[in-house]
Amino acid sequence: MTQESNILSSLPEFTSAPEITADILSNYQQSTDSYDEIFAKEGEIRPHWRYFIDSLRKLGAPELERRWQEAHRLLRDNGVNYNDYGDTKKNYRPWQLDPIPMLISQNEWGKIERGLMQRAELMSLLFNDLYGDRESVRKGLLPIGLIASHPNFLRPCVGTKYQPRHRLPFYAVDLVRSPSGEMWAMADRTQMPAGAGYALENRLVMSRVLPSLFRDSHVNRLSLFFRTFRSTLASMSNREDHRIVMLTAGDNHSGSSYFEDVYLAKYLGYTLVLGADLTVREGKVCLKTLNGLQHVDVILRRIGDHDCDPLELNQHSYVGVAGLLQSLRLGVVAIANPLGCSLLENSGLLAFLPKLARYFLGEDLLINSPQTWWCGDKKSRDHVLANLDNLLIKQTVRNVHSTTIRCKLLSNKQRELLTEQVLKNPYRYLGTEEIAHSSVPIFSNGRLEPRPVAMRAFITSAEQGYRVLPGGLARVATGQDSPVVSTREVRISKDIWVTAAAPEQILHLTTTTKIPQKHVVFEGQNELPSRVAENLFWLGRYAERAEGTIRLLRAVLVYLADPYDFQTQRQHPSLHNLLRAVTCLTETYPGFVGEGSEERLAFPENELRSIFLDKDRVGGLSSTLQFLLNVASSIRERVSPDMWRVINRIDEQLQRLQKETKVEILPELDDLITALAAFSGLSIESMTHGQGWKFLIIGRRIERGQHLVNLLRTILCNVNEDDTAMMEHLLGITDSLLTYRRRYRSQPEAYAVLELILQSERNPHAIGYQLERIEQYIRELPGNSQIYCSPMGKLLLEALTLVRLADMDTLAQVTTDAIEGDFRKELDQLLVKVTDLLVRLSDVVSNNYFTHAETPHQLVKLVSDTQDI
Repeated sequence: MTQESNILSSLPEFTSAPEITADILSNYQQSTDSYDEIFAKEGEIRPHWRYFIDSLRKLGAPELERRWQEAHRLLRDNGVNYNDYGDTKKNYRPWQLDPIPMLISQNEWGKIERGLMQRAELMSLLFNDLYGDRESVRKGLLPIGLIASHPNFLRPCVGTKYQPRHRLPFYAVDLVRSPSGEMWAMADRTQMPAGAGYALENRLVMSRVLPSLFRDSHVNRLSLFFRTFRSTLASMSNREDHRIVMLTAGDNHSGSSYFEDVYLAKYLGYTLVLGADLTVREGKVCLKTLNGLQHVDVILRRIGDHDCDPLELNQHSYVGVAGLLQSLRLGVVAIANPLGCSLLENSGLLAFLPKLARYFLGEDLLINSPQTWWCGDKKSRDHVLANLDNLLIKQTVRNVHSTTIRCKLLSNKQRELLTEQVLKNPYRYLGTEEIAHSSVPIFSNGRLEPRPVAMRAFITSAEQGYRVLPGGLARVATGQDSPVVSTREVRISKDIWVTAAAPEQILHLTTTTKIPQKHVVFEGQNELPSRVAENLFWLGRYAERAEGTIRLLRAVLVYLADPYDFQTQRQHPSLHNLLRAVTCLTETYPGFVGEGSEERLAFPENELRSIFLDKDRVGGLSSTLQFLLNVASSIRERVSPDMWRVINRIDEQLQRLQKETKVEILPELDDLITALAAFSGLSIESMTHGQGWKFLIIGRRIERGQHLVNLLRTILCNVNEDDTAMMEHLLGITDSLLTYRRRYRSQPEAYAVLELILQSERNPHAIGYQLERIEQYIRELPGNSQIYCSPMGKLLLEALTLVRLADMDTLAQVTTDAIEGDFRKELDQLLVKVTDLLVRLSDVVSNNYFTHAETPHQLVKLVSDTQDI
């Protein structure tokens, strides 16, 4: 069973749902001007929709509403979101999925499939021609101005040859159905087609919320498509133990679908990398890992052509790899899709595809595009300007600023301005006839309503020809009167079901054989990019920092909430020491120790609220949690689904707190500490205990060690008249009070508290425990077999020796100083040394594993090679 079909659901089956009196289609307004996907012209439900509609009638609107909410919950828990094209502010929107799929019969899909495979072959041959002999231009099938003037024609890529299967490994076509019922190709997506990951997520959610209906409709499966795609990428390498990586722009790049990048990388089993994770050394593309530089064979890119190589293409790109194009020329790396293929997205090509199909294929197109006129040709330009009211105006280049213009909605002044722009730069514009999109039902306000719909179909090259994803991604207009569905602003999506008369064979993503074979563990399965290791390290640190801050804030607020002797409490030295500890540990100065601290000590609520809620206050709790969310987002492919749900809860809570004016802090802190405890538990139980996990735990232990050192310095080193109470607060903050009471059965004594929180290697909230655990995990990292011969080992040995050999009675002694008053000097000196060792240890870990600087020998060789050139 595949993952998409083997998802159990506790939702009731359709057969058990009660009949309802109101027909779910009672208010459905069938359009007379466009093709209706569900109804024929006579108002009769189309055959392939009948079973589905009958099942919905049995299910009823209330149950369908409940399942719709279940789908939204699943999408929210999985963190499915998207970013509007060109949005630089990272305003991610939640993904919207309608519970009514778009149904296409198997017979009709067969015709669409043949048309898509034909179009893919045409695009492959055209790509090979435009970057090769350019016979299409020489013979007048394409005007030279359409190609030479287009910014996506990459001259550095001219002459690069590819095998037929590797010219266009992944391809997508935007489709709409005209009023006559004919499918039309509106646009070609050849550079880095987006949407396949969302289509897969839609399928998984739909198979869970409508399990029996999905099964009984005999929906075609998606696994075979992705298996073929993986096979195609593997064929691009000459090595059996090939390394394939997916190059993403990351979470901080406008227009990127980072969720989809993460989702596909997980599903396909590829390492997700940023440009900074790769480097070119001696002509080879290498991945920076903990084990050094590892050769990369194939790059599945999710960034634009121009951004791939800042050395030869876009010098301002920060998401590419310098020298990538030269490595491609040398044949030591393969890229999918090939650099330069974005030229095929030139909308002006639509006007010439019929002639090109007859030239390259010897046949007419099975799926046509709307009538198109490229304004670079004078006759076509005159036609466009004379018929503006009946046309859509588009640009040949698809970018953030390009839009589709419906001329009949323009004012006279706007029309004049458009005409002036077309005449000034005719090569950039084209006119195309407007086609009314077909309508498909969506579930809204408890009933089905029609909406215009467009589809995106996906094609991958195979060993023989091409394979089409049986389904795809449907995008639905937001309003019933919207005539055109934008390909950039996806407000509502649909799953596309290709239904068959009989069940389809269920296949796994990975290949299977009847003959037992020895499993091969590929070298790439153990790789860990240094950037990922560093982010895991800081994920652990930020999680621990947030937890420590919450525990301290909660102790202070509980103290303040005690109604006994309110005025006396606020003047008590214990409270003032705790408040000063808050400022010192969060480093939110001046706070309770700097200028004006007297007033804040007397009325601490506003300062505490600021430390909790102000996300712009570095060191505050909200700021720390935001750092945690940012780091988690950057390594989302390494985070388990359950851990991601916890992260989502924290994110939602932070967003809600920023909007509310009145916040009860203590309950919110309790919720956050519970979420962080769940995150900590899941990180231990849900993550494989590999190298990445070790860095996460090392980060936590270093952070907790520093936090405990700072707590001891601020609370225990400074002695006041109520030293016993401060020690009890310290035990409470470190969650060690019950352990102390069971072990010592007496009021807190300094030597005993130090033994439990400083020296113990059994108490998870003791400094000795942190050091012992750090030693254990660092010993297992690469290059540390002789741990005490390494810089890290020496630092750890010194810190452990200081703590293990320390005499608690000596450290507990109080000395009186004229300036500092009563003070535990010996304890403070030891803690200062431990702090310095932990800071240096963190730096050494970073320098050893997270950077890959050129050695002096490599730099000299690089300079020499450059001079030779």
